[in-house]
Amino acid sequence: MPTLLLVGVLAGIVTSLSPCVLPVLPVVLTAGARRPWGVVGGLVTSFSLATLFGSPVLEALHLPGELLRDAGIAALVLLGLGLLFPKAGELLERPFTRLRGRAAKPESNGFAAGLALGLVYVPCAGPVLATIAVVGSTHQIGFDALLLTAAFGVGTGIPLLVLAASGGALARRAGFLRRHARRVRGTTGAALVLVAAVTAVDLAAPLQRIVPDYTATTQQALGEKQLDRLTHAPDFTGVTQWLNTGKPLSLSELRGKVVVVSFWTYSCINCQRALPHLKQWYDTYRDSGLVVVGVHTPEFAFEHDPANVADQAKALGVKYPIAIDNDYATWNAYGNNYWPAAYLIDGSGQVRRSIFGEGHYAEFEQELRQALGDHALPEPTDIPDTTPKTSLTPETYLGTEHAGGTTGQTRAYSFPAEASPDTFSLAGTWTSEKEYVTSGPDARLRLDFRAASVHWVLGGSGTVTLDNGTTIAVSGAPKLYTLLTGHLGHGVLTMAVSPGVRAYAFTFG
Repeated sequence: MPTLLLVGVLAGIVTSLSPCVLPVLPVVLTAGARRPWGVVGGLVTSFSLATLFGSPVLEALHLPGELLRDAGIAALVLLGLGLLFPKAGELLERPFTRLRGRAAKPESNGFAAGLALGLVYVPCAGPVLATIAVVGSTHQIGFDALLLTAAFGVGTGIPLLVLAASGGALARRAGFLRRHARRVRGTTGAALVLVAAVTAVDLAAPLQRIVPDYTATTQQALGEKQLDRLTHAPDFTGVTQWLNTGKPLSLSELRGKVVVVSFWTYSCINCQRALPHLKQWYDTYRDSGLVVVGVHTPEFAFEHDPANVADQAKALGVKYPIAIDNDYATWNAYGNNYWPAAYLIDGSGQVRRSIFGEGHYAEFEQELRQALGDHALPEPTDIPDTTPKTSLTPETYLGTEHAGGTTGQTRAYSFPAEASPDTFSLAGTWTSEKEYVTSGPDARLRLDFRAASVHWVLGGSGTVTLDNGTTIAVSGAPKLYTLLTGHLGHGVLTMAVSPGVRAYAFTFG
């Protein structure tokens, strides 16, 4: 428990020093100079609550996913206008004056500004809070998630509070706040409106990409540290079905064997790039005492179907045992948060090493060989590590759960004049659902990306025709289709989609 708290606080501190924080700095430096505790306290409060409960609440009420962000933007605009224009401020104050019996003085209400600011700061949650993504799938918020979020909120507030308080102390010592109160009020109002405008049209994104994120590696390491806290490996639990094995497996029965527990899901390109290493380890070392178990924990609804998993496992050449973990029971027992993830368990049942995401295969195999002991082991495997080494467009989801919009709505779209970096846009008719969009008449999609390869999770039946003339036939259960390989750097891909194709997510390599 102390480790969990420490990691959460440290991850929050690191995040508040990353480029992600750039859009909120104007308000921290202006409103925070007068009321640092209020601004930072409000930010941490709304940020933490929105991160934990925002998605489940909006989903339960069938509201668009971007509602909280839009509410934060609107609140920033109102507060800013109230500070810029005294008459507008008086109108905003009236409801609070009646409730409290005295004027609210919006220029002193730093907590309200912080509350609005926290809603637009939510995307900064970062790798250490990846566990919150699981909340949407399991509809369960455990004590660890609550504790980690609180610690993360405190950590992210510390540098911001120091920055705001230091600036405010210098200004008060110089008498600036007292002599220029009206100017400070106007500057604060302008900063609030500026942050709202920048957030609304995502103007900060290019600057965030230009500024080197020296904290990214540290953030990832802290996330992994939080996850890599197991000693005794939990057993497989809540497994509804086993594939590639004649009977259910348990770690107690496998005691004395070295076990690799691999969390994966079949439509994940990152998992697919890790599979050659897992398959080769299984083939090379199983006669030396190694057991590989793939715990298939689904991301999309179609991945809950064991028949789909069995078909894709066969297509991908996975022959080692697979546990169907549809209820996230084994995932939660391990406190896992990543696809893919691998845990190396020695003969005594202890977790000796874990890797999250791709890479580090050689180090993992070296530890695996040590765990196998004094056996006459075969030569180490020599599978190329295809982990991308350059910056890629992040995984891009098309359904309303991540991309926003109204679930069940059918509408006609038009391409914008210009494509924004790392985004997609629609044209023609599309119907939006929680996990995917379905193509209608004259459906087209334009994708701006940075990658060597582009992959698309598709279902339904129809065709996708790329702007280079390539046509891809879509049929059967949803799976990952490769659209483009061999491209390096930035590209724009436009494609025509026949009616009836369900498009889930883009992944990149």
